[in-house]
Amino acid sequence: MRYEYKTRGVCSQKIIFDLEGDVVTHMEVVGGCHGNLQGICSLVKGMKVDEIHERLAGIRCGMKPTSCPDQIAQAVKHAVSAND
Repeated sequence: MRYEYKTRGVCSQKIIFDLEGDVVTHMEVVGGCHGNLQGICSLVKGMKVDEIHERLAGIRCGMKPTSCPDQIAQAVKHAVSAND
């Protein structure tokens, strides 16, 4: 199933991703640091939501209370909890 998540507090605008059960099969981030986010999206492909959340949640960008990786963690967790 395809999901879109509007990011908050970061340079990127949204995260678009597909889930099969609790596994990410595709992800792209609109805006932000393109090369870094392409790399992160490639790394999370095939990972379970809980593992993504465990690895990325809480990462900060400078003095901001969040980051694009943290927003990815929030997006996938939100998608799974919305389906429960």
